[in-house]
Amino acid sequence: MSLVLRDLSGMPEFLAAEELQRQVWGADDTADPADLMMVIQHEGGLVAGAFDTGNLVGYVFAFPTREPHVQHSHRLAVHPSMRGGGLSIQLKRYQRTWCLERGIREVRWTFDPLRVTNAHLNIARLGAIVRSYHSDYYGVMAGINAGLPSDRLLAEWLLDTPRAAGLAQDQRLPAAGDVERVVIPADIDRLLAQSPAEALSERLRVRAELSACLQDGYVVTGFDRAAPAYLLTRA
Repeated sequence: MSLVLRDLSGMPEFLAAEELQRQVWGADDTADPADLMMVIQHEGGLVAGAFDTGNLVGYVFAFPTREPHVQHSHRLAVHPSMRGGGLSIQLKRYQRTWCLERGIREVRWTFDPLRVTNAHLNIARLGAIVRSYHSDYYGVMAGINAGLPSDRLLAEWLLDTPRAAGLAQDQRLPAAGDVERVVIPADIDRLLAQSPAEALSERLRVRAELSACLQDGYVVTGFDRAAPAYLLTRA
């Protein structure tokens, strides 16, 4: 395997990124159009890919916000055949370097609070923090996101902090003390398939517990994958 990370170039590569979305999120999910990604890149956004012998196997798509030092990261996808090899970390490392070279000091994105893999990547591996919970953020969704309210946490990745620099290893868990724990299901997809009512109950429970902690001044600063559970400490 000869892996190359670089910005996308030319409409065929943007079309490949559009197709990769369908492979990752399902054919029913609304993909970001190739022409939209191309224009956003032209206007200062980031659309970068990981290529294995010329084939697109992962990509990250992000765009500017009203704050010049903040970028919103909308999508990151890794082809199913490439999962488990650290490609997501490599794409985020590319994004961090790209942003810092352009004076961007913070990247924000949303993620489903019930997906263990994403929570572990965002909090434990990348060192992002969470201070905001959005209930049913996108409304009704299709593809792999179908079946539950589209609740999302807002990850805040502060690029020039020691936490964000620690990309190669898991962040240290917060020390015992004034730490709140919010446990989540180990496999929400399996639970949703086996018992939709229980999956919805878990969505609402986690929503209530996380929202209450965040409103009380706690911040998500750690993730215990073994539990699995979010770890929140006082701001």
